[in-house]
Amino acid sequence: MAQAWRCSGLRWSSRGPELAWVGGRRSALTWGKRVAFGVAEGGVRTCVGARGHACPLRAAVAGRSTGARCDQCARLDRAHSVAADTLADDPRPYHVYLAWFGPGRAKVGITALERGSARLLEQGAICFGWLGRGPLMAARRAEELLRAALGVPDRVPYAEKRAVRSALPGTAAERAAELAELHARAVALGGWPEALTPEPFRPVDHVGVFGLAGVPDAIGEVTELVPGGTVSGELVAAAGPDLHLATRGGVVVLDTRLLAGWHLVPAEGEGTAVPVRAYRAAPGTQDGLF
Repeated sequence: MAQAWRCSGLRWSSRGPELAWVGGRRSALTWGKRVAFGVAEGGVRTCVGARGHACPLRAAVAGRSTGARCDQCARLDRAHSVAADTLADDPRPYHVYLAWFGPGRAKVGITALERGSARLLEQGAICFGWLGRGPLMAARRAEELLRAALGVPDRVPYAEKRAVRSALPGTAAERAAELAELHARAVALGGWPEALTPEPFRPVDHVGVFGLAGVPDAIGEVTELVPGGTVSGELVAAAGPDLHLATRGGVVVLDTRLLAGWHLVPAEGEGTAVPVRAYRAAPGTQDGLF
């Protein structure tokens, strides 16, 4: 029987995207690499637990869940979370940023200074720029100021991010234009927290990092894995948690968050046999799973 692996998600490092596996092993992903795996017949997707602890119930979770957690573990995972505003006393400095995912899709957010741009890579930001840096609560107040005064959201759904990737402008300057305007409007606002140090607009473009230049438009996206199902394709791009895989029918997007909680096995052949939502009519012992 083939060895089974449990994926813990996609990670971004200085080397590019990597799939992480329970136990600590990682698989580097490079353009042109064949990604192929399956779920064994009779497989069940189970909760991945929270904050380094296994789920006490080993609860089953839905195939379409991107969180891969039961309700109890999802609540625990958000406890003591910056995103949930339960870490007001966090002493680390934070960056406030503006991120752009495509035409009309920008957001404001914060990330710990020590993380650098990792958060922006994880979110699939096509380009971004820093607005300022300072204590957590000052960063939070600046984030709220932009949401209220400029109507900039703090979240962009992944479905919207994927929808606009096919409409990206051709140059870095064009891709940064919307952010440049938002940055100028933001720094002109009154009421900025005094503890926040403003930063000049220096856009960072991720099209090259993500491998999106010249990639054919995706024809659809995987909606869930299923027992007995397989995914196979050539990696042509990756953005945030998404892998863009070239299959016989066209490029399909796989959100790697859908892999968590499954036991995955190597797959042979070229077929992809899992539910896919179409965007339009479709024209032995191993060191790792891939």
